[in-house]
Amino acid sequence: MKLRNIGIVIRREYLNKVRKKSFLVTTFLVPVLMAALCIVPIVMMLNAKDKMKFIAVMDDSAVVMPTLQDSESACFVDLTGAPADSVKALLTDGTYDALMALSALDADNSLTFEIFSSQPLGLDLTENLTRKVNDAVENYRVGTYGIEGLDRILKDVKPDIRPKSYTIDEDGKENVSEEGVYTALSMILGLVIFMFITLFGGMVMSAVIEEKASRVVEVLISSVKATELMFGKIIGVALVALTQFFLWIVLTVSIVGAAATFIGEEKFAEITSAASSSAIADPSVTATIDQIAPASSDQSEAAVIISTISSLPYGKIILVFLVFFIFGYLLYASLYAAVGSAVESEGDASQLQLPLTVPLMLAYFIAIYAFNAPESSLVFWGSMIPFTSPIVMLARLPFGVETWELALSLGLLVVTCIAGAWASAKIYNVGILMFGKKSTFQDLWKWLKMK
Repeated sequence: MKLRNIGIVIRREYLNKVRKKSFLVTTFLVPVLMAALCIVPIVMMLNAKDKMKFIAVMDDSAVVMPTLQDSESACFVDLTGAPADSVKALLTDGTYDALMALSALDADNSLTFEIFSSQPLGLDLTENLTRKVNDAVENYRVGTYGIEGLDRILKDVKPDIRPKSYTIDEDGKENVSEEGVYTALSMILGLVIFMFITLFGGMVMSAVIEEKASRVVEVLISSVKATELMFGKIIGVALVALTQFFLWIVLTVSIVGAAATFIGEEKFAEITSAASSSAIADPSVTATIDQIAPASSDQSEAAVIISTISSLPYGKIILVFLVFFIFGYLLYASLYAAVGSAVESEGDASQLQLPLTVPLMLAYFIAIYAFNAPESSLVFWGSMIPFTSPIVMLARLPFGVETWELALSLGLLVVTCIAGAWASAKIYNVGILMFGKKSTFQDLWKWLKMK
């Protein structure tokens, strides 16, 4: 093979792909969608406050109503003793949004709780009302025992112990950590590399089929060897993939940064504090980024998440991602190219590409399982077998992988990539000029054995 010819094919393939409208559309559309996934939840949190609900209360127990306090979402009106039918009639004309009907206490100090409304109440409000009723009945039951300070005793004996997780780096430094961050990163890395290998590997196959079906390949083969054409096409698409990936990162970060500036730091802090107060038991515990340093200090969940994100080994993650993506892509792209050379339409390729689709799907499902048990034998071997390792190893990476495991997995992947490229080149060299016959697995095996 001549490197000059491969370079010409790479240049042609790269320029043809980046000049297409589909490339430009996906390059600019995907960052917008990715940024929307980050921005939309924030905007929804800013605008998710429901309007004030006016709730009529008929409390025959005389236990719940004294504990109900007006809030931003609900205003309570005591209508105990009023005829139920007349109160329900007020729901239809919009005077009240809902009616809470509470029966008298029975022998077990329990009651019946019913909610009537002209339109269904939101889930948050319904759960909030249910919690208020249960708390009121619980406090009443505690008071019936006549033991002074019993409510305080019960609160004191009830534990609220939550673990504080730390990761220790190679220098022995302790960093506060949040398992949810590693789980999210594991799922994102596994999904991204799965999508990239599937998307761009399929792009190679489609390009080969298109050139073969249009007979353009016959002209190209007269100028370069079939293997030079195959490797040039694979590398050219790989450069397109890396270009698009880089642009996605830059554009997504730019859009999210601009949106964060537009939303404003005060609103962002409001969202962070709201999320923190709902996630921790003590609402008085607050923390800022400046308070993250000491491992012994109380921290809000938002501060822990920020600390975990800041302590991630980004250099190692990016390097491992690129290496496994490149060799995983080269392995599958060469196999997809071989399949594309054996058929004349994408419909005929469905059967031949099944052995490639199954390992990819299997790897994806193992990657989903990886964050639950990153050290299990299934995940370990999934990260070692070359046909699944590019996806599964990336899913394991956030939870820590030994250097020897990375080296062994990469070594096996590289060797398999070379063997796959050699086998694909032999099949491609014969299949690319085969016309008028639907190829089978037997044909591929026969081409592979040809000298």
